[in-house]
Amino acid sequence: MHIGLVGGIGPAATDTYYRGLIAAAAELGFALELTMVHAEARDLLKNQAAGDAAAQAAIFQCLAERLQSAGADVAVITSIAGHFCIEELKRSSPLPVIDMIEEVDRDLERRGLRKVGVLGTRMAMETGLYGRIRAAKLLAPAGDELDAVHEAYATMAAAGAVTPEQREVFLTASRRLIDDQGAEAIMLGGTDLALVFDGNDDGFDIVDCAKIHVDAIARSAAGQTS
Repeated sequence: MHIGLVGGIGPAATDTYYRGLIAAAAELGFALELTMVHAEARDLLKNQAAGDAAAQAAIFQCLAERLQSAGADVAVITSIAGHFCIEELKRSSPLPVIDMIEEVDRDLERRGLRKVGVLGTRMAMETGLYGRIRAAKLLAPAGDELDAVHEAYATMAAAGAVTPEQREVFLTASRRLIDDQGAEAIMLGGTDLALVFDGNDDGFDIVDCAKIHVDAIARSAAGQTS
């Protein structure tokens, strides 16, 4: 299967997917065939903040057409934020789209999680990851902390790097979601949160949306159905 990646949104997220697929191809024993196109993070964040799913889906559609011309069999958005318009894109894309939110919902059901704290952009947190998670109740940071998480995330995603101050924002919010709201785990509702949590044991369970998505893409490429 020739995988078409829509990358660039942001750089660290694209790297997470690329490295993850390379590792999965080696583990599952399939030849990785991949083409990547670039989308602008600033356009995505602007359209998401405005709630303009149609505008962002149109951008992704054009890129999916380019991937189709390059021989791709499927399209993948390498951004959790980019999934705010995934339903619109699935209706217009010339290629099948592997939907991260569907895969995350299946994973929550499999793990039996019922209350999960979510970090990411404001829209991801306020909508419970765009209103399409059914297996668990998603809990958002409260009050000013939600704004602080959103600002830290947007700045980190644009830079492709995390500062110690930003990391503390995410960790403090995570602990409050667990201690005050009863979250059983913390969902990384933004791909660039791998910069914060990857390789670290912070004392709580993680729902890594990007890893779940990469694993699903790899299984599909390897011809596995589940």
